Amino acid sequence: MRYLFTSTLFTVVLSFAAFGQSGAPSKKAAAEKSIPRTPDGHPDFTGNWLNNAATPLERPKELAGKITLSDEEVVQMNERARRIFAPNSGSDAASADAYFMSAYNNVKVYKSGGATDSSERVTDLVIDNRTALITDPPDGRMPAFTANGQKRRGEYGRSRAGVQTPPSAQDVAPGDRCITYSVPRINGVYATGLHGYNQIFQTRDDVVLYAENIHEARIVHMNRPHLPPSVRDWSGDSIGHWEGDTLVVDTTNFKSQLHPLAISDQFHMTEKFTRLPGEIHYEVTLDDPDTWVRPWTVMIRLMHTDDRIYETACHEGNEEIMKTILSGNLKK
Repeated sequence: MRYLFTSTLFTVVLSFAAFGQSGAPSKKAAAEKSIPRTPDGHPDFTGNWLNNAATPLERPKELAGKITLSDEEVVQMNERARRIFAPNSGSDAASADAYFMSAYNNVKVYKSGGATDSSERVTDLVIDNRTALITDPPDGRMPAFTANGQKRRGEYGRSRAGVQTPPSAQDVAPGDRCITYSVPRINGVYATGLHGYNQIFQTRDDVVLYAENIHEARIVHMNRPHLPPSVRDWSGDSIGHWEGDTLVVDTTNFKSQLHPLAISDQFHMTEKFTRLPGEIHYEVTLDDPDTWVRPWTVMIRLMHTDDRIYETACHEGNEEIMKTILSGNLKK
């Protein structure tokens, strides 16, 4: 059963089992031959893709230095998670990070002070061998924020906390206004609903990355120059090119206002999409010297799915909720 959500969380996902392992050249050649291709010979990314790995964005401190779990540990943690988040367990719905740590700590019931859904909403999350989505820095931890990054991070947090009436709609986070859940969408597999499902359309000249939540489409233009820096967009300006069988996407020109990652106008994102049988190996590097002390990289595994993409009931502008927020009638 599938559920859709209209809330934002700051969590992430990915898997490692199929990556970084060197096989015999014959196996590699067979895999490359088996992937679908477009008429012009490039890998075909067209289809629906699911991100459902319950892997923490950052390596938990309890697992410092432990890059992977053993196969036995993975089996045990998945068994624990199925018990903790069974439909009638009394647990709240959980983000990927909370799902993973609940299984690691073997809690009886998971409770979250801010949860609005029960464990019935937790479907299809999978724990694999990886202990962090962040592959660089090697410790699996996000680099430190700069002073300006910390300031913007605080502004984003206050915009969502309801501590005071915002002076205007522009002072409310775009996700709460149902405008955008931001790019890159590394901040959320929530019961596989939020940011879990994506669709890709592909032609010779363009690739469209369509996110189910907020029905948001990002167009990657192939082999053209970036727009002038004065032209800004919530999803940035994405330019793609091929490096062998890997689609490389370079994105700049972001509109940075109240972005959940606290980015500045200097934010530069490089994505690499590699087609494998039944899945896409997705890697994204985030670089913003005004936000973090160094660039960092996340790896995400997108699995092919025959599930349908549905419309999200999150109206752009979120009118009724915005009226309440701007009127100051927040329930304490």
